[in-house]
Amino acid sequence: MAAANYLPSEDQFLCSICLDVFTDPVSTPCGHNFCKNCINEHWNTTDQYLCPMCKKVFNPRPELNVNTLFSEMVSQFRQSAQQKANSSSSEQQVFKPGEVPCDVCTGTKMKALKSCLNCLTSYCETHLEPHLTASGLKRHQLIDPVENLEGRMCAKHDKPLELFCKNDQTCVCMLCTVLDHKTHKVVPLKEEYEVKKAELGKTETEIQQMIQKRQEKIQEIKHSVSISKGDSDRELAKGVQVFTSLKESVEKGQAELIEMIKTKQKTTEKQAEILIEELEQEISELMKRQTEVEHLSLSEDHLHLLQSVQSLNIHHPLPTKDWTEVSVSLSLYEGTVRRAVAQLEETLSEEMKKLVKAELKMVQQYEVDVTLDPDTASSYLILSNDGKRARPGKVEKSLPDNLERFSLCLCVLGRQSFSSGRFYYEVQVKGKTAWDLGVARESINRKEISSLSPDRGYWAIWLRNGNEYGTLEDCSVSLQSRPEKVGVFVDYEEGLVSFYDVGAAVLIYSFTGCSFTEKLYPYFSPCGIKGGKNSAPLIITPVRGN
Repeated sequence: MAAANYLPSEDQFLCSICLDVFTDPVSTPCGHNFCKNCINEHWNTTDQYLCPMCKKVFNPRPELNVNTLFSEMVSQFRQSAQQKANSSSSEQQVFKPGEVPCDVCTGTKMKALKSCLNCLTSYCETHLEPHLTASGLKRHQLIDPVENLEGRMCAKHDKPLELFCKNDQTCVCMLCTVLDHKTHKVVPLKEEYEVKKAELGKTETEIQQMIQKRQEKIQEIKHSVSISKGDSDRELAKGVQVFTSLKESVEKGQAELIEMIKTKQKTTEKQAEILIEELEQEISELMKRQTEVEHLSLSEDHLHLLQSVQSLNIHHPLPTKDWTEVSVSLSLYEGTVRRAVAQLEETLSEEMKKLVKAELKMVQQYEVDVTLDPDTASSYLILSNDGKRARPGKVEKSLPDNLERFSLCLCVLGRQSFSSGRFYYEVQVKGKTAWDLGVARESINRKEISSLSPDRGYWAIWLRNGNEYGTLEDCSVSLQSRPEKVGVFVDYEEGLVSFYDVGAAVLIYSFTGCSFTEKLYPYFSPCGIKGGKNSAPLIITPVRGN
C-alpha cells in the first residue's frame, strides 16, 4: 500500500538527452533509461557507445530493452501531469521583471516555464501543455526559458540558425550554406555542440589538473618551509650552545650569528609567502575559469554554448607559470655557523673541527653518481671502462677532435650536468703529486689553455709539487694534512662551491657568492707525469666507501 501512494518526482521521468518526458523509454545494460530515439540518435553520431549518464562504454553496440514497468509509470505520470496542469492553471505565476514572459499569453503575461528551440517561443505552464502531450510537438527541444529567441534566427535570411560553419566558426542557417558559405564545411549544430562540449570537458579536466598541481606545489613549499624552520631551529640552538660556552669577548659574534640565521629564515619564509600568494592567485583565476567552463558545460543550449565558447578561448593556454621546477631555496646553515666561528680561529679550533665534521656529514647527503665523459677527455688521458678513473698517459691517442674535447690540457668533464639544487661527489687523490678538481660551466673554451678562474668558467683547487695547494682566488691554501680523498660540494642557488679533506673532515676552501647561469659539469685533471711521478689515477669513489 505504501508503494501505491508513492508519487515520484518529475525529474525521474525526464530523458537526460532531450530533457522531456520519456517517449518509448528503453534501458541500457547499465540500468539508465532514455527515449528510444534519443539514445539511438546519440549513438549514431558518436564513435563510442557510452551511457550519457554514467559514461560506461559498451562494445559492441548493446541491445536496448523496453522497461515495461517503467513505461507504465511514465504513462501514469503523463496523465497525472495533465490533470495537475488542468487543476492548477489558475495558480500560474505572473512574470516579474528579470523573468521570461510567455509569448502566447494575451493580456496578463504569465511566467514562462520553457522555451522551444523549434518554435522559437516561450511558454507558460498552460501553453506548454501541447508540447508535453501532442505527438507532433513532444519531440521539440525544450530548454529553460531564455529571452531574445530572435537571436537564434539568421539576421540576414531570417531563418533558424540550425547549422555550424567549420571554416568561419559561426552558426548559420540553411540559406547561408548555399550562398555565403557555399564552399565551406557545414555540420549540424548538435554535431558541433558535441565536439565543443567534449573540448570544454577536456579543458575543465586540464584546469582541474593545473589547480591540483598548484595546490600540491603549495604543500611542497609549506613542507620546505617546515624543513627550513627545523634546520633553522637546530642550527640556532647549536650556535647558541657554542657561543654561550665562550667568554664575554665572543658574545658579539653570537649575536651576529643569530641575526644572520634569522635573516636567512625570514628570507626563506618571505620567498615562500610570495610563491604561495602567486600560486593562490593562479588557483583563483583557474577556479574562475573552471566555474565558467563548468557552467557552460552544463548548458544544453546548443547555440548558447557555441556562441559563448568562442569568448572563453579554450584552445589557448591560460597565462600561468610552469611551477614544476619552482621550490623554496633552503639556506645552508652549517656553513653560516662555520663562517662565524672561523673568525675566532685560535679559541674555537676544536669547535670548528666539530662543526666542519657535521657539515661534511650533511653535504654528503647530496651525493650524486658522477662518471667521466670520454667525448671531453684529452687524447693523453686514459679512462677506465666504468668511467670512474682518469690517469695521464705518455702517448697521444688518435681520437676525433670534436668540439667537446679538451685539446691542450689533460682534462675531462663528468657526463652529468647540474643547473639547480645541490650535489656532492668524492675523488681519491692518493699517491698523486699534482691534480685539479672542481666544476666548470658548459661554455668553457676547451681548445685553449685557460686559467682556472671563475671569470673563465672554472671553480677549482689544485695541487702542485706534492704539497702546494691553491686556487686562483688564493694562490696558497694552507692544510695541516695531505688529503687522500677530496669531497666537492656545490649549492647552485647559494652560489657556493666547497672542497673538503674527507679523511680529516677539514674544509680545504670555499668559493662563495658565485653567480651560476649555465649548466655546471664536474671537472677533473690528473695532470701529467713529471720525473716519473704522478702516474696514479684520479678515482671517483662512492661516499659509502668512506
